[in-house]
Amino acid sequence: MKKIFFVVPGLFVLSLSIISNRLLSFAISRKPSKKDAAPPSVLSPQVRKKMAWNKRMLKEETGKWLREQSLYAEEWHLHTPDHLTLYGKYYPQKRTSHKWLVAVHGYRSTGAGMEMIAHEYAKRGYEILLPDLRACGRSDGKYLGMGWLDRKDLILWIDKILEKDTEAQVVLHGISMGGAAVMMTSGEVLPKNVAAVIEDCGYTSVWDIFADELSFLFHLPRFPLMHMADFFSRLRAGYSFYEASSLKQIQKSKTPTLFIHGSKDCFVHTEMVYPLYEACPAKKELLLVEGAGHGNSYLLDSELYFQTVFSFLGEENHPGA
Repeated sequence: MKKIFFVVPGLFVLSLSIISNRLLSFAISRKPSKKDAAPPSVLSPQVRKKMAWNKRMLKEETGKWLREQSLYAEEWHLHTPDHLTLYGKYYPQKRTSHKWLVAVHGYRSTGAGMEMIAHEYAKRGYEILLPDLRACGRSDGKYLGMGWLDRKDLILWIDKILEKDTEAQVVLHGISMGGAAVMMTSGEVLPKNVAAVIEDCGYTSVWDIFADELSFLFHLPRFPLMHMADFFSRLRAGYSFYEASSLKQIQKSKTPTLFIHGSKDCFVHTEMVYPLYEACPAKKELLLVEGAGHGNSYLLDSELYFQTVFSFLGEENHPGA
């Protein structure tokens, strides 16, 4: 009986530890999982057809711009305090401009995933920086920062821009994990050169998004697995799911912020945008794109999306590049 008293709880804790570690590796390790984290699309065939058409048009235009930029593009890099080397692609514009875009990609993507967004800014004369977040693309790192570690990295990229252009006016535009990253960044003490934040379908916190995925993908309870995974995240990745909160960070923001979300987002649920919007004390606007799913609002209604973005930035007119 004494052996059973000690062995059974020990096996239970060991099993929880193994499962929690595997869940953590699935969620934030650099090596991508074969299992798709996104739920099945709920978009109608008509919406998907429209998005496919718009994507083809945007991709064609963006490809032409990238070919023109190929001779001028520069590879930038920086070193983080935790000894990682991060990489980004800088696209200078033909005309001298103090307007800058830092486009921040989503979960397990790269800076290249933001090229279609970046092209719209380039049309308006913005200098373009497309960083690969830690543990993504060419950048070092074993674990995804989920926006939390990336917030400090983005400040380093902003500092690098200011070394080149002390008069820079920087817009941070992020989608999904990138949306969370720019919101988390906005809660830090930022230089006055950060002009605005455009967040598209970012989540309220890492805890919230992972808890949703735990239920959807694995049909497992939050307690005690989320708590164990959070413990191992502190040990392995250096941050807690609790502290990695866009909601808490946005409450401290002084930066004008445009919130964008699709009305049919079943990954980062549409309902997440409302508490984020309400919590922001800075100048703000909310764009809800009817019928759009996760991260594809700009593909469903490109005109509305970019018209709203550049109106918010005070650039209703299209000056060209």
